[in-house]
Amino acid sequence: MSWKCDFCPQRIFTTKTSYTNHIKQCLKSVDSSEELSLEVMMIDSLESENLLNNENNFESIHENSNEDEGEGENEDEDNDSYNAEVEEESLTSDISHSSVSFFENMELSNSEPENYSFNNYASDYNNICEEAEPIEFPNNAYADLMALVTNYNLSNEATNAVIRFFNEHSNLPLSPLPKNAKKGRELMEKMKIPTLTSKKHKILTHNNIDYYLFYHPVLNCIKNILSISDISQNFTLRFENFKYKGEKAYSEQYTGNWWKNTEASLPHGSNLLSIILYSDATTTDTLGKSSLHPIYISIGNISTKRRNKSDAKQLLGYLPILKAKDKSEKKSKDFKKLVRLTFHNSMKFLLDPLFAEKGIDLEVDNKTFWFFPRISTIICDWPEAATFSLVYKSTNSNFPCHFCLISKTLLADTDLSDVTFRNNENMQEYFYNNAGQDVSLENIPNYFWSLPSINVYSATVPDRMHHLDLGLFHYQIEFTQALLQKQDSSLVNKIDNRLSKIPRFQKFQINVAISMDSNESSDYQSDEGLCYGKILLMAKIEIEEKPPLNLALVQWYDFKFEKNSYLYNCPLLKLVELYNLIPIETIDNIVYIIPRFDKDNEYFVNKYIS
Repeated sequence: MSWKCDFCPQRIFTTKTSYTNHIKQCLKSVDSSEELSLEVMMIDSLESENLLNNENNFESIHENSNEDEGEGENEDEDNDSYNAEVEEESLTSDISHSSVSFFENMELSNSEPENYSFNNYASDYNNICEEAEPIEFPNNAYADLMALVTNYNLSNEATNAVIRFFNEHSNLPLSPLPKNAKKGRELMEKMKIPTLTSKKHKILTHNNIDYYLFYHPVLNCIKNILSISDISQNFTLRFENFKYKGEKAYSEQYTGNWWKNTEASLPHGSNLLSIILYSDATTTDTLGKSSLHPIYISIGNISTKRRNKSDAKQLLGYLPILKAKDKSEKKSKDFKKLVRLTFHNSMKFLLDPLFAEKGIDLEVDNKTFWFFPRISTIICDWPEAATFSLVYKSTNSNFPCHFCLISKTLLADTDLSDVTFRNNENMQEYFYNNAGQDVSLENIPNYFWSLPSINVYSATVPDRMHHLDLGLFHYQIEFTQALLQKQDSSLVNKIDNRLSKIPRFQKFQINVAISMDSNESSDYQSDEGLCYGKILLMAKIEIEEKPPLNLALVQWYDFKFEKNSYLYNCPLLKLVELYNLIPIETIDNIVYIIPRFDKDNEYFVNKYIS
């Protein structure tokens, strides 16, 4: 195996070490303001620590550490908390990031498709990262197709149409392309190629180490999302006063009070652009353990159903995570303050371009609109919520909740009626009166105080992943049950009955989503090109001198109603007496189908779990 330098192609190296050392020297002649591939920049910025190849460096300071000064925390408890967190992060490092794959959220380059291929990037990354799996594209046609998909942000439906067109007219006995777009994206995710292009900005120097923010310009991220072909069909510009049976109801963001009030504060003729941030500082597998902290962005104007698809999110940047020189510094107030300042300075650098005084012009469906971006939601776990809101992270603090001012001794009390909520005004009053410690508030000005139309304390919400995976859902059920018991005990029994009717997933009865032929689209009603069925039998038919046929016997689901096809943004189906043998290759995914409560032959496709 050999390695070739992208900057001086005449240089070929026979060992990975010599190649890596050459790249470091080669980068010195490259202007740091230019866009570089992320894997090369990682070597440049972290060479003094050699984080890419040294597993022991996982003990470097993680921004999510629970160790905080003040309010009488016991030092042994601090150490236990830190060690437990490191152990948890080490365990989760083998689990790929669940929210969005890096490939489906990358900033797209402007290079021409014929000059743009993943093969070089995949090869470079595997050469640099010792532990990367030797996974490659099966052939050049496969690689070039996926390059086109990402370069032009093609939807799965468009990609599947390209695949079908190629297969119909290529006259090849075996197609070199993936079975469908999803399979191609899954392969790219397994290859673990980091984002191909990004910029870097030096945030600070600490202990003679330069720390960089790797980022995509936020306006580019937004434009990438808005350029997706079907986004305009799921995009709302104005507040909607949604009602159900004559009563005010809430569904999407644009039906809520925050949207209504914020929209009213904007200049006449302009539109609100709702910005959603997603943060998860759990290990970034692609880059090695605890080296960077990813931030993602999405848009609240897009309906929830469409926004939940991975292409409606973009990787905004990787924030640096500082490393203390020793345990003494790690526990010091100055270092903890520096960590938090670095985070908020990084967020300021990333987000400030959004808040131009006169707004920004953006294209949606080839039409230009005048927008004022406003941050509506920040999705993260509890330690990161504390970082955004700058409250003490320690569970031993007097007021550990970032949302309200309830004492830690009363957090489990369901009888509380008088609750003071945190907001920008009362927290700034404590801060500027040097009384932040009284409400477990860090002595650092919060960047989000300076932004319009956001109360960072209420805007910061937990994500479902942490609630479910960390076992918090069990306690939420108990808490809700206690509240309902006080109102009407029969409500508890009703919920119990409904929960008991949700079937467990049964492997011997597999429900699947099936990609349908676009030529037959007028013959049936589909869910964005997908139909649903229950597999009853799977068979392999072998014919001499011909490729084997892999078939599945399917009983079909159909939409329950032609007009009201969806309920709660999920397809509403019925099981019909219609059976077909289908090629297994047309199966897009396994889906979870559950019966509707108290209804006969009505089923939901649960799109909120995978």
